[in-house]
Amino acid sequence: MPDAVIVAAARSPIGRARKGSLKDMRPDDLTTQIVRAALDQVPGLDPSEIDDLLLGCGLPGGEQGHNLARVVAVQLGLDTVPGATVTRYCSSSVQTTRMAFHAIRAGEGDVFVSAGVETVSRLDRGSSDDLPGTHNPLFAEAEARTSAIAESGAETWTDPRADGELPDVYIAMGQTAENVARILGVTREDMDRYAVRSQNLAEHAIADGFYAREITPVILPDGTVASTDDGPRAGVTYDAVSQLKPVFRPDGSVTAGNCCPLNDGAAALIVMSDTKARDLGLTPLARVISTGVTGLSPEIMGYGPVEASKQALARAGMTIDDVDLVEINEAFAAQVIPSARDLGIDPFGDKLNVHGGAIAVGHPFGMTGVRITTTLLNGLRAKDKSIGLETMCVGGGQGMAILYERLS
Repeated sequence: MPDAVIVAAARSPIGRARKGSLKDMRPDDLTTQIVRAALDQVPGLDPSEIDDLLLGCGLPGGEQGHNLARVVAVQLGLDTVPGATVTRYCSSSVQTTRMAFHAIRAGEGDVFVSAGVETVSRLDRGSSDDLPGTHNPLFAEAEARTSAIAESGAETWTDPRADGELPDVYIAMGQTAENVARILGVTREDMDRYAVRSQNLAEHAIADGFYAREITPVILPDGTVASTDDGPRAGVTYDAVSQLKPVFRPDGSVTAGNCCPLNDGAAALIVMSDTKARDLGLTPLARVISTGVTGLSPEIMGYGPVEASKQALARAGMTIDDVDLVEINEAFAAQVIPSARDLGIDPFGDKLNVHGGAIAVGHPFGMTGVRITTTLLNGLRAKDKSIGLETMCVGGGQGMAILYERLS
């Protein structure tokens, strides 16, 4: 049975939505540049041998619609390469890597592009997960309950299923973070200190040239070039972050400082069978070991990394002690802290998100899966480590995880 290996990885800089460096970039144009950059790292590959171009997009529609993956393939001149656009919201491009992994292990292809994109700046051009009239009225009572909690605050979360009610599948992600913080006892101080850690680590990583190694500069519509992430801030302190007011509940703990911003970006991997890589004389960056995906109540979706990671580890015959570096997507400090602790990881230690995370760098939904893979492999190489775990919570109440072994 062939192994699935990563032979190339590229990502764009990450822009601030609606006001940052990528705000004028169409998602298809942005993705095309990044997929091309990944393919250029494998000059011996005949593009006609690509079995599929799989593109994760959290909110497909509008400029991100029309089967964006196929649009990108045609833009690249790859008319014979099929394309599929996939959404699993925040983990959409973990899903595309998982699909490539499964196809290779099943013997149904040797070469895949696993990519991801989100341009939140462009969502007002016809794409939104919250357009009027799109919500199923079956969830109206659940949404009303969430709205009442948002306006007045709430006691510790209890599962509405216990009372025979539906959970709020459309719940705002910030409300889920407040729920997780309350039921798992995450303090505002810990959340803010974790957020400062993320910003400070990203600042150091930028100074060391870490992120420059993984970023592909993007040519903007006006001919200028974007080459750095917009989000990381220099000199962030706890005193400053602790002064910010809660965003989602009057008595809440989630602020603009301890959660991720809204962003634009794209990333791509070239995933091959190990046999094809050998035929091309390539030394792979890493191999996919195993994956996991699990579900939980939408109202506490932030806790999703725990069971998904346990599933991936069990399938690999590993424990968390076998893992050298872990990347938990920093949607909210409120969910990273308890997820890490319950996986047996020190949230403030030297194994987790050691170059900063989405609180600093950003979280373009569909891009994030492959962006984190790129950062994880970069980190394993920089620290001469072997095993990496990538995991994240997923809107709608899911968790996803993927394990890698660094090979070069």
